[in-house]
Amino acid sequence: MSANNERLRRARKVRMKIRELGTDRLCVHRTPRHMYAQVTTADGSKVLATASTLDKELRQGATGNVDAAKKVGQLIAERAKAAGIEKVAFDRSGYRYHGRVQALADAAREAGLQF
Repeated sequence: MSANNERLRRARKVRMKIRELGTDRLCVHRTPRHMYAQVTTADGSKVLATASTLDKELRQGATGNVDAAKKVGQLIAERAKAAGIEKVAFDRSGYRYHGRVQALADAAREAGLQF
């Protein structure tokens, strides 16, 4: 089994649990160059807020490091709160809770999202 398939298997298990909880979901995706985050409904049918290092506000400088992930976390929290969402479940998409994923989550918590 490849590393990506294992990651997707872990992600599937977590997403099923989040669906049972019925809370909105903060999904994270990372590539070597960029970080993406979106808040979706519990079943994943509708995207409520998005942020990534591709946004014009975050495009300056490096986009694939911990500092960029912190900025994405702050931005997704602001946009989620503007959409009326304060409590979410964190979906790390099978990635380890370490480095950029952890930085994004911590920044979102500091900006006011609860999870």
